[in-house]
Amino acid sequence: MPSPQPPTLRQPRAVQAVRFARGQKRFFEKAAHLGDTFQVNFQRRRWNMITHPDAVKEVFTTSPEVLHAGKGNDILATALGEHSVLILDEAEHLRHRKLLLPSFHGEKLAAQVETIERIAEREVERIPRNEAFAIRDYTQTIALEVILEIVMGTESTGEEHDFLAEQAKGLLEWIGGPYRLIPPGILGPRHRLVKRMYEPKLAPLDEALFRLIAERRQEPDLEEREDMLSMLLTARDEEGNPMSDAEVRDEIVTLVVAGHETSATALAWAFERLAHTEGSTEALHHSVADGDDDYVTSLIQETLRLRPVLDVVVRVVNEPVEIAGYSFEPGEVVVPCIHLVHRREDIYPDALEFRPSRWKDTKPGTYTWIPFGGGVRRCIGASFAMAEMEIVIKAVASAGVLEPVGGDEKVVQKFITSSPARGGELRFA
Repeated sequence: MPSPQPPTLRQPRAVQAVRFARGQKRFFEKAAHLGDTFQVNFQRRRWNMITHPDAVKEVFTTSPEVLHAGKGNDILATALGEHSVLILDEAEHLRHRKLLLPSFHGEKLAAQVETIERIAEREVERIPRNEAFAIRDYTQTIALEVILEIVMGTESTGEEHDFLAEQAKGLLEWIGGPYRLIPPGILGPRHRLVKRMYEPKLAPLDEALFRLIAERRQEPDLEEREDMLSMLLTARDEEGNPMSDAEVRDEIVTLVVAGHETSATALAWAFERLAHTEGSTEALHHSVADGDDDYVTSLIQETLRLRPVLDVVVRVVNEPVEIAGYSFEPGEVVVPCIHLVHRREDIYPDALEFRPSRWKDTKPGTYTWIPFGGGVRRCIGASFAMAEMEIVIKAVASAGVLEPVGGDEKVVQKFITSSPARGGELRFA
């Protein structure tokens, strides 16, 4: 017989909410003593944390009609909008996913590589060679330029590009502040106070995006353009219906918020961890010079294991289901914890050590290495993100050997991501 409910962290909800906002990773680590499955309570609904790969498999292989990922991401609805692929479930999610998918794979991805290489090389040239710098400042710029050129299709210079960059930066900096998730988590993302809080930062970007969408629809070469915005405007679903302006806006903002921050942060952690691991920066420099891609791949895999940008995958129960020996009813929340799964000693010996060599001749497990989630809701941009990380790492490594400035950096919370406290402070040796 399934147990009635998992063990629960016994602290007031307000206390848990503050501790969660201060640092998700520490919060989960301190609660992990409760077992492989446990409850925390810092939002309107309790979270049932899942940390064993067998239970993770149950979650990822359960029908998306039974477990709703869109409702699980609902806290992001204020910023992303109601039509974001991350917020939708079932038929509407599948429709949007099919419309978005061609932009991230095959020939399109291959064509985008050249643009990413050009952007990365240009920004790496700007890194000072005789002084300390925060690598995250440069990975953020690279990630934003990739969004502006590949996603929005704007030129690298010009008034339109600069205004969109300014508004996107403003939103990302504001949204990355501490405690931004507490109001929508407690009140709900559609509460008038939450909407009022976000409006000053969203309104200028929305105005610019809707203007860009209207202008792009009138472009005579719309069908031939390679940017994702143009592809979304020309895409048609199985019934021949296009996406509305609101749907396009929400998907573009999703790529700005989710795509930009995750890539910039993952790259910052890759270099921060690499520089604090003896001999690793030299190994990377020489492997890139020799054209050996295996070390770069291992570096990315180990970074996303030990410093996953997202700590959790959230699902809301839509139909009764049993997972990890517990019964869950509609409305309850089950949460595979990426951070804790990736630190299991029974899967990764010496799990707290940053060791890219552990991936030599080893492929990531489907339910043990889950930085992009899994199942039918696995991140649609995973291949794009991996390609972007590889290109940027090679560009920086080609410029010289890095060394750390100061000690290991603490983890700080920035909206849904966890970043190095000093931005990955480095210098070229």
